[in-house]
Amino acid sequence: MTDEPGLRERKKLRTRAAISTAAIELFLERGFDAVGVAEVARVAEVSKRTLFAYFPTKEDLVLHRFADHETDAADVVRARRPGQGPLAALREAFLRGLEAREPVTGLCDVPAVVAVFRLVTGTPALVARLAEFVGAGEAALAAALAEAGVPDPDAGLAAAQITAVRRALAGANMAAVAGGVPARERFPEARVTAERAFTLLSSGVGFA
Repeated sequence: MTDEPGLRERKKLRTRAAISTAAIELFLERGFDAVGVAEVARVAEVSKRTLFAYFPTKEDLVLHRFADHETDAADVVRARRPGQGPLAALREAFLRGLEAREPVTGLCDVPAVVAVFRLVTGTPALVARLAEFVGAGEAALAAALAEAGVPDPDAGLAAAQITAVRRALAGANMAAVAGGVPARERFPEARVTAERAFTLLSSGVGFA
């Protein structure tokens, strides 16, 4: 009996992954706007009701991968080492992500990741939905900074600046990779640019 919840959860994860995989394959093949939700459900062998239980909107079929990282920056601030400043923790985490070629940093040339990036940036509906996730992540970061002792309204202003910089860095990296630059070749410039960006942030937000 104790294994039952774990089995159910694994089944849900498999179903979610199968639906998303089917959707992205169809979108990449024919374009986001040319594929309907009913077709995705049919290919994934689930009902439309089941599909919407996992993904509230059509856009979420693609962007759940971004949504899963919505609170990453806030989580980094809350998990920082004793004595470490919020910005120092975010800087360290971003540089570590570059080293690991994490997709969230844009420095990932895995073909499937690049294909999804092109799909998102080339589809207005996905760009608009992504902006919602970015906004939610910014709000979460502002709350984490406030918890860390950054006063209001500085926490919100700092969160906006940090979010914009992280997004700009990731966008520049992925644009380069999508343009054919291998991640390993982009890495030195990406690291230098990130270091410069966080140095500028430290003077702009007023804390380390």
